[in-house]
Amino acid sequence: MMKKIKDYIFPLMFLLLLLLAWEFLIPYFKVPKYIIPRLSMVLKALWTQRELLYGHSIITLGEAVLGLMISVIIGISCALSIYLWRNVGKTLYPIIVFSQTIPTIALSPIMVMWFGYSIWSKVAVVVLFCFFPIVISTLDGLNAVDKDLEDVLKALGGSKFQIFFKLHMNTVLPNFLSSFKIAATYSVAGATIGEWLGAEKGLGIYVKRTAGMLQSDSVFAGVLVLSFLGLALFSTGFLLEKILLKYRRVIKESNYEIKKD
Repeated sequence: MMKKIKDYIFPLMFLLLLLLAWEFLIPYFKVPKYIIPRLSMVLKALWTQRELLYGHSIITLGEAVLGLMISVIIGISCALSIYLWRNVGKTLYPIIVFSQTIPTIALSPIMVMWFGYSIWSKVAVVVLFCFFPIVISTLDGLNAVDKDLEDVLKALGGSKFQIFFKLHMNTVLPNFLSSFKIAATYSVAGATIGEWLGAEKGLGIYVKRTAGMLQSDSVFAGVLVLSFLGLALFSTGFLLEKILLKYRRVIKESNYEIKKD
């Protein structure tokens, strides 16, 4: 218990030092508040505009989560298609790679032209941000499957579903979960950029409007809420990883016993 507490002492002290520096060094160096406001001003803006920020954050979170879920479906489907069908892989993989050579922010206005100012234009931008790491990491996991163990399971009469569930899913899970955590943080950025290009609600448009009025305390408040949303989604992925990898160890041990026998 004491060891765990000691592990958190230095990060917490560093964070406290950073916050104190933010609060007291800004007036000491006479930095204009429209450039960097004091921490106390940002906290005040968070409190006084809490209802407004809450309403905008729900919109942005909804766009990010919906886009992330669609990215997971598209990413896994593309990875499986490339892995299972070689001709599909030869066609699809270069297209996926090529799509990432185009700056996403350049494609974002096209999403607005196609889907208008509805939620789907923001979700489309989130998908553009998130699906690529899921495809590549999942595909790497599938390619790392132990072929010898796969042959053993086939020889023992395992069905394609049993082999896929016990071997392929077990192998690909760490790769997928790592990519999911990356995509989770990207999803908030994608939703924000989508809102910048055209929206009535959301933290992206909130930050854009307050920046136009030089309300730096409100801008920083919006950015802090965005950071919190990204951290919350990343933590969800981290928690999911902890739960599923415990289950994976059980399957991995049973597979090892099969291979050993």
